[in-house]
Amino acid sequence: MKVSALGRPLSEVVADAVVVAAHSDDAKPPAPLRRLDQKLGGALVQMLEAEKFQAKPGYVTHLHTAGRLRADRLVVVGLGPRDGVTPEHVRRAAAAGVRRARDLGARRVALDCFGERLAVRQRAHALAEAAMLATYTFERYKREKSDKVVDEVLVVAADPQDPRGAAEGVRTGTIFGAATNFARDLVNGPANDVHPTRLAEVAGEIARDGGLGLRVYERAECEKLGMGAFLGVSAGSLQPPKFIHLTYAPSGRARKRVVVVGKGVTFDAGGLDLKTADGMLRMKDDMAGGAAVLAIMRALPALKPRVEVHGLIAATENMPSGSAIRPGDVLRAMNGTTIEIGNTDAEGRLTLADALAYAAKHIEPDEAIDVATLTGAVGAALGPLCAGLFANDERLAERLVTAASMTGERLWRLPLVDDYREYLRSDVADINNVARGVGGGAINAAVFLREFVGGMRWAHLDIAATAFTEKEGPLQPKGATGVMVRTLLAYLTADAESR
Repeated sequence: MKVSALGRPLSEVVADAVVVAAHSDDAKPPAPLRRLDQKLGGALVQMLEAEKFQAKPGYVTHLHTAGRLRADRLVVVGLGPRDGVTPEHVRRAAAAGVRRARDLGARRVALDCFGERLAVRQRAHALAEAAMLATYTFERYKREKSDKVVDEVLVVAADPQDPRGAAEGVRTGTIFGAATNFARDLVNGPANDVHPTRLAEVAGEIARDGGLGLRVYERAECEKLGMGAFLGVSAGSLQPPKFIHLTYAPSGRARKRVVVVGKGVTFDAGGLDLKTADGMLRMKDDMAGGAAVLAIMRALPALKPRVEVHGLIAATENMPSGSAIRPGDVLRAMNGTTIEIGNTDAEGRLTLADALAYAAKHIEPDEAIDVATLTGAVGAALGPLCAGLFANDERLAERLVTAASMTGERLWRLPLVDDYREYLRSDVADINNVARGVGGGAINAAVFLREFVGGMRWAHLDIAATAFTEKEGPLQPKGATGVMVRTLLAYLTADAESR
């Protein structure tokens, strides 16, 4: 999809559909609607009154212009009360409007740059982002594909206070949306195609196209590095493990060095502690954190943040076989910590343990952030719409929550309870990979990971319940969500407070 900014009156825009917004507390239609209504001979206001259109968030209606505009259809979306409009309100309203236009057969859609109490750049960013996210489809494996596709979106900012801001907002919003959709594609892909070798190939394509540094460690090299925990998970699979290290360096002096680590288990059968059939069915999504990291690294060269960013993915499958690790086995992680395997299905934390230890030893970042589909317990605590945040640094946690709030991705901070470390005690090793007979599974997993961060400022994002959805949402269809891509891009570009 092509998204661009356009500075001309809405009534002059040539499109299949034009999308405008109204507020629920307006005594009369806003200026853009009044101008269009004049062109339509009063038909717009007449329709809104006849339908008793309340302009609440999520409300949408449309009419045919009968040739009175240069667009065939006019779509009206609700923004709710004028006060308190946020970028997320703009995103959701735009998404509803673009989807309605698409369903009506529109291929070229114009979006009014609505939400005027926000900065022009904020609005344009949100509108472009929404257009990308709301029209996403995954039809790669289907013979018959939908013929209702939006090819082009125009963000119309006639007489904006900040024309450069409108163009820049569209540019960054398109990058954020495309990155999220890139992650969705990887997660939606089946595990027989999206395996560790494929993730390494994708990393190679990203490095080549974006001028990034890349090192892919093979099994023998991981053995030399002492990655016993990561290699233990991979032991049961015929697929070779790949430890991926991508590096983005800004053109000037970097303000800081950040590591983003993504869990890259491309299929999780549970190992010898085999999952149930239903529990295993969707386990292609267990690399959603790794997909997010690849998407982020792909977007950085275009965004050009003044931050050095290292993307790490310990890519593997977790499969049962005669060579798989067993409950009771002891593995030695890269930092020397020995781990008793209490359950082979608690494998993600083992891969992350070595990735975090690698970051602490070989990169020495100012901050490290891991994103992982780690525990079902986080879903029990927060449900399917909110990811869990753990951090050992207050300022890092605050900045991540701020970034999430501006992108509309929900994060809720959960505690790192020191006393829970006792529940991970092992009789034969330094630590067990699971705590038995207690709740707080998401906390226990985070406490386990903390053993491997060394002195790094660190945050852990548990996206197990939010990475995949069985229900269509305002900004995505069923399937992979690409969660945390936009939040981490906003964080890394230091743009969260201005958009």
